[in-house]
Amino acid sequence: MPTSREPVIALVGDAARPLRGVARDYDGLIDAIGESRFVLLGEATHGTHDFYQARAQLTRRLIAEKGFTAVIVEADWPDAYRVNRYVRGTDDDRSAEEALRGFKRFPQWMWRNQDVLELVNWLREHNAGVPRGRPKAGFYGMDLYSLYASMDAVLSYLDRVDPEAASRARRRYGCFERFSEDPQVYGYAAGFELSGSCEREVVEQLTELMKKQAEYARLDGRVAEDEYFQVEQNARLVQSAEEYYRTMFRGPVSSWNLRDRYMVDTVEALVAHLDRFHPPTKAVLWAHNSHLGDARATQMGEGGEWNVGQLMRERFGDDVFLVGFSTHAGTVLAASEWGGPAEIKRIRPSLPNSYERLFHDVGQPRFWLNLRPRAGAGRELVGALRERSLERAIGVLYLPETERTSHYFEAKLSEQFDAVIHVDESTAVRPLEWTAEWREKEAEAFPTGM
Repeated sequence: MPTSREPVIALVGDAARPLRGVARDYDGLIDAIGESRFVLLGEATHGTHDFYQARAQLTRRLIAEKGFTAVIVEADWPDAYRVNRYVRGTDDDRSAEEALRGFKRFPQWMWRNQDVLELVNWLREHNAGVPRGRPKAGFYGMDLYSLYASMDAVLSYLDRVDPEAASRARRRYGCFERFSEDPQVYGYAAGFELSGSCEREVVEQLTELMKKQAEYARLDGRVAEDEYFQVEQNARLVQSAEEYYRTMFRGPVSSWNLRDRYMVDTVEALVAHLDRFHPPTKAVLWAHNSHLGDARATQMGEGGEWNVGQLMRERFGDDVFLVGFSTHAGTVLAASEWGGPAEIKRIRPSLPNSYERLFHDVGQPRFWLNLRPRAGAGRELVGALRERSLERAIGVLYLPETERTSHYFEAKLSEQFDAVIHVDESTAVRPLEWTAEWREKEAEAFPTGM
């Protein structure tokens, strides 16, 4: 950030579009998105109601006004696909809350919360009114942590359509049984060559499944094609998850890059599948800023990491629109250790020389900025926000006592995102299981998860 912040504060203040809580707040942002085919909506934390609420508002408008038909989130494929069946009216779940019960893995509050519940209800209602022959909006996951759940999904499908293939799949996936259904135990043992890996078995299973694609897809028309696609994605997830856990102990860059490449590959495969029926598919993605902001504009990229935002821009160019989020202070739902209980924690005021503090000094409670203008005052703003500055990232853990080292990195904001939404004082997301408690004693240092 330049030595004198006052000119930059003035530039931001002039360009800031206030968010007053009215229906047309995001008209300008919808216009800026234009005909983009992929809109990536980030979040500065994994536990802030205001971010979920804004993403849901934008998602509803993109579906209703721009023809978007895929909501793809930073969640596991089988859990999200259960929700997809519910919003399309093709499953046995009796309510949105019941459909969200598949999200059992820590941190459950990311998807089992009140804001997601309301969006799922809206999607179900919206789809009920879609005319026959027109595409319904779906809900999908793009993450790869669900190793065992995805194996179960593959086996369940094969039990129905091909019992002999199911027996072969059980023998192959049985390779994982000696690791007590703990993928990290598997990753440690295989990564350090304390035990043989299951790489050959999962590749063989995916290969066999793909060879039978035409046979399985002929079983029942479009329904069978959808079911085959979702089970193939589960088999791909098993293959990628096996590699992910095997590489996670080699260093954070290798596993991070594998995970984000997998997420983009999943988006590309899903869109190609949906395009067979109603092209062109338009998708909105939900994930943390650290995944959706272009890594080339951050300290992460300098360390050799890439991410979803960068890969999407490289593959789809101007069809991609990236939206980041920020907050100065407030409350957040987060844990103090991996697998620990959810706690409502107070977010410390942002550090000097950070983008969050710059936006706080503008003096507006909520606003958004268009970082794509290329002329006039907008061009000057983009240039000013291209200067390196601190940016905060809170994952599923929040460790206030190590705020600087655990939660800040350097970035060039106007290269990282196409637009930014700032909420000066934000509030914690409300989980469906309300077991959170106020945190009085702040946590000790521990790596933070995104």
